[in-house]
Amino acid sequence: MATLKDVAKEAGLTTSTVSRILNNRGYISDNARQKVDVAMKKLNYQPNEVARSLHRKSTNTIGLIVPHIRHPYFSEMISNLEDQAYDKGYRILLCNSQSIQEKETEYINICTGNQVAGIILCSGTVSMELFEGIGIPVITMERFLGNGTASVECDNKQGGALAAQKLISCGCKNLLHVGNIGTITMPADQRTEGFREACEKNNIPFVELLTEEGQYNSMAYGELIAEALRKYPETDGLFANSDVIAAQTLQVCRKMGIVVPEHMKIIGFDDVNIASLTTPQLTTIHQPVKEMAEIAVNLLHDSIAGKMVARRTVLPVRLVERETTGFSAGF
Repeated sequence: MATLKDVAKEAGLTTSTVSRILNNRGYISDNARQKVDVAMKKLNYQPNEVARSLHRKSTNTIGLIVPHIRHPYFSEMISNLEDQAYDKGYRILLCNSQSIQEKETEYINICTGNQVAGIILCSGTVSMELFEGIGIPVITMERFLGNGTASVECDNKQGGALAAQKLISCGCKNLLHVGNIGTITMPADQRTEGFREACEKNNIPFVELLTEEGQYNSMAYGELIAEALRKYPETDGLFANSDVIAAQTLQVCRKMGIVVPEHMKIIGFDDVNIASLTTPQLTTIHQPVKEMAEIAVNLLHDSIAGKMVARRTVLPVRLVERETTGFSAGF
């Protein structure tokens, strides 16, 4: 069985350098890391994770807490975070909290009990008090915590404004916004702020339709949307807080005989794969998920190494025009 010394000899490096690479301590060049990786694969060397964690007081594992694993947005975010973490030599401990307080508390305890190197938090409901004195870096996605290490967000307000401006430019006169959970304050609420300001600036009437936590968890919005369109039949433009809601709006419109985009323009938010799989394809606000994931893992990696990191990073969003606002996407 190969040893650390064997790996060092094969890589042409000192044993201490190989040890620092395996334990992510200090600056190591990409060339040295590559040599060690090649040597480990050639010798089929498997590091003793238990011994390493006892020595370092932590593992090369990142705790990832999400409220949803079936939702297309979180699925894409999880995939990108895992890719970025793997490239940095970390493994992911995935925790699906379903926004249940007891599970959130339990998962944080599991993360600390398993000596994770840090936590990436994608849930908007986890109590801030749970992170008091946790002793490891906590990077939040789409949420800023005063006691967190750093946050990575998209410009939700800009997204709401872009959606309103597009619908107005398409000639829509009566707008409907669907998405905010009435009982929970979330970063996505800022989408409504941007949407509202743009509508008020252009003197365009609009209705804000609140959703429920149960609908968010089940991703079942059809009845809510149908009821709203019956109540506000003059609606000719709709902005949804997610592509999931927008896709279900398309289904409701088809059942109600509302032709999209001729009679109704629809814009979603996220630009996940579902946006290009609907018929017609969804115009949506693109979240830079890949870039957000890369920045989050880099922030965590630097924090683990003891470096200073930016407390808050906000990335711009952009409108992706497809068929639900009249643009022919083609093939």
